[in-house]
Amino acid sequence: MADLEARDTVLLGRPRAVDTIPLGGLLIGIFDLTFAFTYYGLVLGAPPLRIFQSVAAGVLGRPKAIEGGVKTFLLGIVLHFVVATCVASVYFLISLAMPILIRHPVVSGLLYGIAVYFGMKYIIIPLSAIRQFGTIPRWPVLITELIGHAVLVGLPIALLVRRSAKANKDEASSARGAERRLSSV
Repeated sequence: MADLEARDTVLLGRPRAVDTIPLGGLLIGIFDLTFAFTYYGLVLGAPPLRIFQSVAAGVLGRPKAIEGGVKTFLLGIVLHFVVATCVASVYFLISLAMPILIRHPVVSGLLYGIAVYFGMKYIIIPLSAIRQFGTIPRWPVLITELIGHAVLVGLPIALLVRRSAKANKDEASSARGAERRLSSV
């Protein structure tokens, strides 16, 4: 097992937090925000303000979030990006302990996105001020939400982590080469 991890570090390097977490949070936030406005707003007909008031409801409770108007809508967007950054942070940290996530970013990312969906729906939301225990949505909604989280949440962060690991390996190789050149002078 240690040999496999050492080989991964040689082949890919280790991802860096500064390369993955802020950009991952931003990308995941933008992708998921776009999904929310498109699917819940345009397809299912939810009022645009209500979409992110429902995120603010996790902190304020549903009645206060709805009463808050534009202020709670904006709070919901900020909280949405905070959650997205947390999701990116968790994947980054797991990838440090499990380099297989770096070697297989597509499968790992898709599975992580699905895990995030179920974690939010059945753990985070019930523990929040919403206090709504997740029910299984209608099949078309469930499938759409799962695909959305897999492709727009899990996959981007997994690809960013791999990109960071490759870049870190390339930089480390360049630095070692420069050291060798300097030591031979």
